[in-house]
Amino acid sequence: MNTASFKNLSLYLITLLFVATSCKNGENKMKVQQEKTASTAPFFKLSLAQWSLHKTFNEDGVSPFKFAKMSKAMGFQGLEYVNHIYAKQIETLGFDVVIDSLKTLSAQNGMQNVLIMVDNEGDLADPDETIRDAAVENHKKWVDAAAKLGAHAIRVNTFGTNDPEIWKISVVDGLQKLATYAATKNINVLCENHGWLSSDAEKLMQAITDVNMTNCGTLPDFGNWCTKRKDAAKKWGECAELYPDKYKGTSLMMAAAKAVSAKSYDFDTNGNETTIDYKRMLQIVKDAGYTGFIGVEYEGSRLDETAGTKATRDLLLKVAKDVK
Repeated sequence: MNTASFKNLSLYLITLLFVATSCKNGENKMKVQQEKTASTAPFFKLSLAQWSLHKTFNEDGVSPFKFAKMSKAMGFQGLEYVNHIYAKQIETLGFDVVIDSLKTLSAQNGMQNVLIMVDNEGDLADPDETIRDAAVENHKKWVDAAAKLGAHAIRVNTFGTNDPEIWKISVVDGLQKLATYAATKNINVLCENHGWLSSDAEKLMQAITDVNMTNCGTLPDFGNWCTKRKDAAKKWGECAELYPDKYKGTSLMMAAAKAVSAKSYDFDTNGNETTIDYKRMLQIVKDAGYTGFIGVEYEGSRLDETAGTKATRDLLLKVAKDVK
């Protein structure tokens, strides 16, 4: 081999070694970055409960069809609809048009439809079986809507009565009937601690056990622990009696949880919720092995809805770094 050929070969080998080393270093850097991202990412995904913006849609005149776009702009991945926010649109455009529109808009914005919170369709735990059965029928269209949207669940109400002996029979009957239909659509029926006996975690979990269906579960809410109102006949209003331990209640409900609601009311100067220990709540959620969506649901009045929603989002992401 002459001198020129040797030099050319040497240069080629050096270049080849440099390229290989650079590729390896690049792969290592990418791997480190991926591991770093994985270690800092929260164990859950973020969805936005539409109730966080109910004044925006109901009072300020903003179209609820903008929900997907607004949620994406705030960094959320999933959508949790509130059915009655679309009451006017359903009356004007028709039920199917509204649901089809929501499906199109969520897809256009790259958002995942998570669930529908269903209100004003009758009480699934009403002591009167005729009324209870009518409520089951009213809910079926929302089961169908959830299936069309690609959501996994609807959230239902189980107020019924404050008499625990009557409630434990009526709530199981209503839930079984609806969950039987929902199973044919691969949709979950979720009970939230939403007041009265549904906020008594032991009684609610006994009802879920008695229903004994895999698609009937819970949606633990960090707030909403009022078991009795001062006006006992009203579902909402000034609270007279609270479930004694919201952390114990959440822990019990997590055994059947298929969704989680991060309720918030107000924040201190450090950005912490003033009435709920978010770190403690998230630890309970993580310890239960839950890795699905956590829905932000701001219900305060001091901050405007957008600010309160972002403050809740930021608190979840901050605290997620500290849970073990």
